[in-house]
Amino acid sequence: MRLDSGLREYAVTSAFDDARFKPITKSELPRLSCSVSLLTDFEEAEDYLDWDVGRHGVWIEFYNERGRKKTATFLPEIAKEQGWTKVETIDHLLMKGGYELTITSEVRQSIKLTRYQSQKAHLSYDEYMGM
Repeated sequence: MRLDSGLREYAVTSAFDDARFKPITKSELPRLSCSVSLLTDFEEAEDYLDWDVGRHGVWIEFYNERGRKKTATFLPEIAKEQGWTKVETIDHLLMKGGYELTITSEVRQSIKLTRYQSQKAHLSYDEYMGM
């Protein structure tokens, strides 16, 4: 997927089709801003603790209690903004990905973790309209 078409597609999906939020209304437009994170430098980690809070984003693969493969990710800034440790971040990722049982050390050790970095760009609605 090309970057320009991918950004457009995911912006519309985020604004109108994300089940976690109500769709954006026209009256909200002047108060909106947009941030885009370009993900770079993907590396397979040695284990679930082989990454740095605030520097790396983390993407995990795991099998849920039904044996289905699941994934979840957090951008590099999320753990730091939330004040989470590495273990707390992994636990939140497992829950985000749909893991419903008790999270144990064995569960954490079974995940495959990929770390990455990102570059973030930000634009307010007013800046967009001024272009």
